[in-house]
Amino acid sequence: MSVPLVFDGKVVIVTGAGGGLGREYALAFGVRGASVVVNDLGGDIKGGGKSSNAADKVVEEIKAKGGKAVANYDSVEDGEKLIQTALDAFGRIDIVVNNAFINTFACISDLIHRVHLRGSFMVTRAAWNHMKKQKFGRIIMTSSAAGIYGNFGQANYSAAKLGLLGLANTLAIEGQKYNIHCNTIAPTAGSRLTETVMPPVLCESLKAEYVAPLVLWLSHDQCQENGGLFEVGAGWIGKLRWERSQGRIVRKKNQGMFPETVRDQWDNICDFTNATKPANINESVATLVEVLSRVETDEGIAPNPTSAMATAASGISPAVGQKLPESTFSYSQTQCILYALGVGMSTKDDDHLKFLYEGHEDFSCLPTFGVIPSQAAMMDGGLGSVPGLNFDFTRLLHGEQYLELFKPLPTSGTLTSQARIADVLDKGSGAVILLDVHTYSGKELLCYNQYSLFIVGAGGFGGKRTSDKSTVTHPNRTPDAVMTDTTTRDQAALYRLSGDWNPLHIDPSFAAMGGFKSPILHGLCSFGFAARHVLKQYANNDASRFKSIKVRFVKPVLPGQSLQTEMWKEGNRIHIQCKVSSFIMVVWNCPLTRGLKSELVFAEIGRRIKDLGAEMVKKVNAVFGWEITKGGDIAAQWTIDLKTGAGALHKGPYSGKTDVTITVSDGDFMEVVQGKLNPQKAFFAGKLKVRGNIMLSQKLEVILKDYAKL
Repeated sequence: MSVPLVFDGKVVIVTGAGGGLGREYALAFGVRGASVVVNDLGGDIKGGGKSSNAADKVVEEIKAKGGKAVANYDSVEDGEKLIQTALDAFGRIDIVVNNAFINTFACISDLIHRVHLRGSFMVTRAAWNHMKKQKFGRIIMTSSAAGIYGNFGQANYSAAKLGLLGLANTLAIEGQKYNIHCNTIAPTAGSRLTETVMPPVLCESLKAEYVAPLVLWLSHDQCQENGGLFEVGAGWIGKLRWERSQGRIVRKKNQGMFPETVRDQWDNICDFTNATKPANINESVATLVEVLSRVETDEGIAPNPTSAMATAASGISPAVGQKLPESTFSYSQTQCILYALGVGMSTKDDDHLKFLYEGHEDFSCLPTFGVIPSQAAMMDGGLGSVPGLNFDFTRLLHGEQYLELFKPLPTSGTLTSQARIADVLDKGSGAVILLDVHTYSGKELLCYNQYSLFIVGAGGFGGKRTSDKSTVTHPNRTPDAVMTDTTTRDQAALYRLSGDWNPLHIDPSFAAMGGFKSPILHGLCSFGFAARHVLKQYANNDASRFKSIKVRFVKPVLPGQSLQTEMWKEGNRIHIQCKVSSFIMVVWNCPLTRGLKSELVFAEIGRRIKDLGAEMVKKVNAVFGWEITKGGDIAAQWTIDLKTGAGALHKGPYSGKTDVTITVSDGDFMEVVQGKLNPQKAFFAGKLKVRGNIMLSQKLEVILKDYAKL
């Protein structure tokens, strides 16, 4: 068995823990080191009466097994009292398991909602600020199949239980940045409530102990699941998600919408072929924004705009399992040294010499050189040769990289790589191709790479969203070690000599077409910097101690910037975060014309247009008008012309015609560009008004890329 999960130092409250599921949770937490507050009102199954016996008995059971526990007899509606019990006894609160419930068949509706929904809310609210301050919290809500699917005669209970799911989903979003995770379970287990309606044999098969392991995993600090919904029982666990049909647009511009049209399109509206699976409100709203654009351009009654993309993307699925042509990579010690220089190694550091000098007694190849032979499998049109892999390669981004070594890499030789499409994931806004590459020396397996390649705009085909290998969030504490290196202005030019010839990293005009002011550093170059920092800090540059590494690429790095790697050691695993170490410009400290903060942003936009030149005009080909308001009145007007000549920024009224005009207040504009206000939410809240072709506004990301997606 793998390393056991323990809860040493953690404090958990389990409501309704006097029996059944709650008792099982409390005992399991206690055995694994948590300090447990056992809450139980001591009432009967109808919610009446009150006794301390149930909670006291469970506390004694925990203590008898060497655990720490105290009892609490308050109603869950008195949430503050429950949390205070935890603080008084143990000084903190880390985990809340909202489990308290009463018999739905014998209770009035008000009591059902007070115990199930309001009670869970009150206990969670009381714990929330404590969790925020300590930057950690785990919350479990208990829904039910009746809440998810409905059940005859349980309207009051079903409403309360589904309400808990809505509460949990919002808490998951609000708590994410504080490392507070909230998940929902819908358990089926035998208890004093179900034993009256289930046969004894069935109750025995649905033991509470078959539910508790899921609750413990979702409550552990290693678990990064957040906002999930799970059915669990009898030793089985399944995750649920929403699904949405492609739908139909049933109105035309400047015309009414009629029930007869809905009737005629009903089968198409309800057709779940190529269904999408929106995972958040942004993905949900994005479709409506595109619908508005299609109505505005008078495309008429038509399928949901995502259907074309989904249909095209579904053509990717036959590619799963397809093999790419085998590739061969021959290299000498020169390539090993060149790679080491490309990822920042230098003779100024004595311990780097073993990777830079072929005459060194311990001359070695850096472990991350393992990505270089595997790249040959993708070059020269390798991916494009796979039948069924139909997408625009210009929309390809490198999302993640996994590398595993089975033995140290030789410093020279001829290697062969075998690549296959392992999977295709549906991320909604795009598709992810997982490419497995195994590299051999003769018949001996040296290393394994998995490339995660994101294809913008190719999602929505109904595939699974996640893979088995995933990056995990670093621990919520100060790094154990930090190393910083400064890349050179020619770092990308040097690294590309190892085999990645993408002109994005060397040609300014090509980089401009991608929306960058200058060529950017290879993601696998910064990958190499971070990996060698770990190798030096924790393995004394001993390449034989390297096993594997998985990273996610988040933001571009420019040659000349400093890379800072933060490291956390936990057992034999090192968590890392590599980021650019630089100064941050605080825009609100600058003097602004007429008191408008947006002035500075438009000034920066003007500089970018001047830098990007005619190539950007070819790429965007649109004129954007801006009306910045203050106090309800238009305070400034700007026009971004990326349609004429080499592009231009105009201030004041514009005599020509704009393709799209955006009206927004100065304050909301700054909230958007700083990433504090989601543009889609602003649009639907009436804070951001758009006239003309709304979809063209997406192209503004090119010139506002360092601020936000507008």
